[in-house]
Amino acid sequence: MYVIDEQQEQQEIEHQYEELLAECGKIKTLSNEETETIQRAFAMARSAHDGTRRKSGEPYIFHPLAVARIAVCEVGLGPIAVVCALLHDVVEDTDITLDAIRAVFGERVARIVDGLTKVDDVMKLQSSESKQAENFRKILLAMCDDTYVIFLKLCDRLHNMRTLDSMSDTKKLTISSETQYLYIPLAHRLGLYNIKTELEELVMKYTNPGPYAKLSARINQLADVEAQLQECFVEPIRQMLTAAGLRYTIKSRKKSVYSCWRKMENKHVAFDEIYDLYAMRIILDVPIESEKEECFKVYAMIISKFPPNPNRFRDWITSPKKNGYESLQTTVMSPIGRWVEVQIRTERMDEIAEKGMAAHFLYKEAHPEATVENNSVEEWLQQIRTTLENTEKSALDLVEEFKESLYTNEIYVFTPKGATIKLPSGATVLDFAFYIHSQLGLHCIGAKVNSRVVPPNAKLRIGDQVQVLSSKKNWPQEEWLDIAVTPRAREHIKDYLHEQWRLSQQRGEAKLHAMLRTIGTRATANNIQKIKRFFGISDLEFYYRIANGSITDDDLLRSLGREKKQEQLIFLEPYKKYLDQQNPDSDILLCDDHKNLKTQLATCCKPIQGDEVVGILDGDKITVHRTTCKVAATEMSVHENRVIRAQWRNGGKVSFLSGLSITTIDRKGVLRDLTHLISQKLDLYIRAITFEATDGVGHGIVMLYIHDLGSLNQLIDQIKQIEGVQEVYRI
Repeated sequence: MYVIDEQQEQQEIEHQYEELLAECGKIKTLSNEETETIQRAFAMARSAHDGTRRKSGEPYIFHPLAVARIAVCEVGLGPIAVVCALLHDVVEDTDITLDAIRAVFGERVARIVDGLTKVDDVMKLQSSESKQAENFRKILLAMCDDTYVIFLKLCDRLHNMRTLDSMSDTKKLTISSETQYLYIPLAHRLGLYNIKTELEELVMKYTNPGPYAKLSARINQLADVEAQLQECFVEPIRQMLTAAGLRYTIKSRKKSVYSCWRKMENKHVAFDEIYDLYAMRIILDVPIESEKEECFKVYAMIISKFPPNPNRFRDWITSPKKNGYESLQTTVMSPIGRWVEVQIRTERMDEIAEKGMAAHFLYKEAHPEATVENNSVEEWLQQIRTTLENTEKSALDLVEEFKESLYTNEIYVFTPKGATIKLPSGATVLDFAFYIHSQLGLHCIGAKVNSRVVPPNAKLRIGDQVQVLSSKKNWPQEEWLDIAVTPRAREHIKDYLHEQWRLSQQRGEAKLHAMLRTIGTRATANNIQKIKRFFGISDLEFYYRIANGSITDDDLLRSLGREKKQEQLIFLEPYKKYLDQQNPDSDILLCDDHKNLKTQLATCCKPIQGDEVVGILDGDKITVHRTTCKVAATEMSVHENRVIRAQWRNGGKVSFLSGLSITTIDRKGVLRDLTHLISQKLDLYIRAITFEATDGVGHGIVMLYIHDLGSLNQLIDQIKQIEGVQEVYRI
């Protein structure tokens, strides 16, 4: 618990400020004017936040000081960023106005601070809109005008995540989900890999604390292995590099907790099967003209002594990533039988790898006269600006389109005349057509790719030569949105569909009234609002789907909480008695404000007793998700007001439906052994089981009722002991 000591706090504030100035001076020698400007910003922020404390009890000024230090030490930004970081919360939280900041610090500082300030007039937002999405949109638009906005926002988010312990459980989940939803992909796209990695770690710590703690402990137990690697792997490499007369630095690291967990989840491997748990970085101090040659020379030295994994070589020097990242990467076998990833780069490359696009903009600021050959950064920002300035789209749609573009790689294809077109990896003929011209895209029926006719959904590969085929009788269909991947193509398709939706709105409204009469209810404003909220889409799309029959009578019944009458199912007596006793929803405890609402367990993630859970308000009921569920994470990211604190009731004896995926060698009796273990030995009820075998390997899905997470994990362990079983994981 934080103990307030005002005298000691004032001394600590001065100490942190002096340290900030010292760190800033390491980046560049501060002029008298820059030092005075930082001093004025600190004085204004300190005075404005005087008497205000964070949830932890600390003086609020600690936060802007920490954000400024992250900007300097971890991103490499200079004095202007320090000033903006110190002032980034004063407009939002105090009486100081943007005009006052503009008068003292100039237009650029005021513009950056404005970009970092949240949308204040929330009352103008419709109930279906998202405050968070509006804030995301504002930040991204400001980023297009000045990239310092997003760099500082990432610094702000990193410090907030580092100090999240003092927040409520609900806030921990919503802030972590926002971070996972947008800020981690942004850090990845901007090349700020250290910040991205730490954010991933912190998000996992708060959304999935159990596995995080267990994996952290296992990784920390490997200190003796690290010591062995230093002796038998790192030291011999040092000797080779020194003998070759190279100037170099070597850094070592372990794989992050989140990276280990993600590999275990996605690849379904055990912790002991993660072969690239260790990584070593060799940073060469060589002239820029000989960078590539020297890096490959060191690569040859490494693989001559340690056997490489041929499937784990990446050459990001010849073809850098689109965020500027350059490095040679290989994975080799160490003398103690451990795989180690080796990264080889120069000091210039390491600067870009550590600071990402920040290095690009800092270089551009320092050398405004220089011509930058690769202007992909500016192209990317222009694409963002074009997407976000579309005022007809909701903030949610715009932010989602932006987010989809963050993880994509790029390919190069050619027009019939040989012009080079750059598209994201996974782009289709349709994307190419819209890139050339919107009308060509709207009427696209296919293309000749390398002289072979292909449909609009054909994916393009590096080096393809593409000639678009079109017809004036052809127009976009809804399924085109599943084909197109570029924001430009999707924007034009949605614009066309929106126009069609407008034309269909009147017809859809009339049809909705008729459908409601058919199912025996009235078209009251309350019912219609309830239906729209259930589908979670815009009015235009809602009425369009009513008009074209995509939304049926059964869908309307579900949206109103009324199910179509089902056929009576017949169960064996013991199983029927068992089902009659089950009521999983009663095992959920909600916070006092919502304890009387009906709850239901989400079908997307199937939570069971022991899972970390969160409630999402869905009309007049609460849907309970696992905190790691992607559906829940998206909802928490953009609809904080719908997030409800939830937990399991102690001592619950209810069973929950859960599923297991099982892979096994196809042998006689394996299915018998599996069902005998579940039904006879463990006395669990199987709801459904499917099993098929191909080429000697069997794959099965078992849906069963189980009491809690501990029982499920024990079941998985016992299934793994059955002869022939290769893999078991929860679905």
